[in-house]
Amino acid sequence: MPTQALLPLLLLCVLLLQAQGGVRKRRSTKKEMQQTQLPREIKICEKPVNIHMCRRPCAYDKECQANNICCSTFCRNICMNIL
Repeated sequence: MPTQALLPLLLLCVLLLQAQGGVRKRRSTKKEMQQTQLPREIKICEKPVNIHMCRRPCAYDKECQANNICCSTFCRNICMNIL
């Protein structure tokens, strides 16, 4: 292809991109923003754990109810009362 044809072809590509609205940035939803925030470090549970407590899995503290934290045990990360 001759070099004279490259410039009009490049101009055509730029015009087509602008006609389509260009490159758009997608807005982040609230849920996506929460997922991108790194959870707090999960620490080992300091209290002894009963097997029935393993039914309350969690990934971070916000998933637990008030006065509970997410901590690591032998079965998985669980919500445990801090009091």
